[in-house]
Amino acid sequence: MEPTVRPILDMNAYAARADAERPGSLLARRRANGGAASVLFYRNPIEMIRASGCWMEAADGTRYLDFYNNVPSVGHGHPRVVEAIARQVATLNIHTRYLNPVTEDYVDRLKAALPRALSNVVLVCSGSEANDLALRVAMTSTGGTGFIVTATAYHGNTWAVTNISPSSLKTGTLPPHVCTVPPPAPALVGEDVAAGFRAGVQEAIETLQARGHRPAALICDSIFSSDGVFADPAGFLAPAVEAIHAAGGLFIADEVQPGFARTGDAFWGFGRHGVIPDIVTMGKPMANGYPMAGLATHPDLLARFCQGVGYFNTFGGNPVAAAAGLAVLDALAEEALQDNARAVGAHVMTRLKALAASDPRLADVRGAGLFIGADLCRADDPTRPDPALTSTVINGLRARGVLIGAAGRYGHTLKIRPPLCLTRAEADLFVDALADTLAATSIPPSRPEPGG
Repeated sequence: MEPTVRPILDMNAYAARADAERPGSLLARRRANGGAASVLFYRNPIEMIRASGCWMEAADGTRYLDFYNNVPSVGHGHPRVVEAIARQVATLNIHTRYLNPVTEDYVDRLKAALPRALSNVVLVCSGSEANDLALRVAMTSTGGTGFIVTATAYHGNTWAVTNISPSSLKTGTLPPHVCTVPPPAPALVGEDVAAGFRAGVQEAIETLQARGHRPAALICDSIFSSDGVFADPAGFLAPAVEAIHAAGGLFIADEVQPGFARTGDAFWGFGRHGVIPDIVTMGKPMANGYPMAGLATHPDLLARFCQGVGYFNTFGGNPVAAAAGLAVLDALAEEALQDNARAVGAHVMTRLKALAASDPRLADVRGAGLFIGADLCRADDPTRPDPALTSTVINGLRARGVLIGAAGRYGHTLKIRPPLCLTRAEADLFVDALADTLAATSIPPSRPEPGG
């Protein structure tokens, strides 16, 4: 029997329990205020009170090593970012229809890290806004209405972007203008990942055309994080980009998760694949937790869009956000965090693969830099995902002071993405805790197939 497909917000989510929601408690207040939209982690939610570097502290005094959160990518409470925000908000914080040098300084610094052709940048407040705008620019530029995404993709929360986020769906199906392709896993697309992924994109192009939708864009998170983290072989994206271009569509690189040095090999996830996107979207790590996101594209694409509709963003690109963004770029450069992501990430991968050699339940380890996926499967069949084990391991790690998330179609992949300032000693704490958790979770005897 195939495991149940798990929507992204159901992975490691708190399930309401009357016995846990004492009247007047913080949990009860959150649930009453947020209702059905109140999403919390863990069987017993955590009340956090402070954080620094790679560590978070709960109200009960427990310290947790953060292996989940890629928002404060240069470290929780980074002093350079904190000082920049405080200084700027005390000096000037305005909407975006006045001139200020801080914002232009930031955009110039950001553009220096991007392909030269992507010389126009629109700053917004969230990755959802950036991706929503990217879809609109793509439709205007190409005259198309169809979009291609991977089967478990997540691209944000607006109406348009939720429509291209299969992992958000709890019921129903994707609209006809959206077509999915398998993620770039050898088990799904064949050992020649580049050819197999391109074939999937070509088939999706033809499916959209048969439905009456001209392709507007292929949009990919270039580390394929929600699909379970698929990074290799470097370069496999290029043939798929060629296919969408040949069909008259664009390639949108969603760098909200892999961008800003996380993959170690390149500043952007797409950089590992030797491609230049038509549009790049970015968000979460941009300002280390201050709400900031953006879109970079060719001037002609943006001009064509703006001929038909005006666009502005009241808060996007405000000087406080820009000051925070500049501080992040400074920290990345001065602390050599891309090099650190590459070196410490390689150390984590080496140790995880050694652990996998001694425990068949750790079925596969893959990734780049400090973005790693580790599949947990049945001991007697490494091709059979074990989401129940994954949930047990996640909560076991929490009990050992490590926070981590899940990904993949069945929620059976540990999603490993700590702050980029992670040390080797902290990396070893994580792998040791994982080994201890697995050792404490006995391997069940082989289970016969139904009817066997």
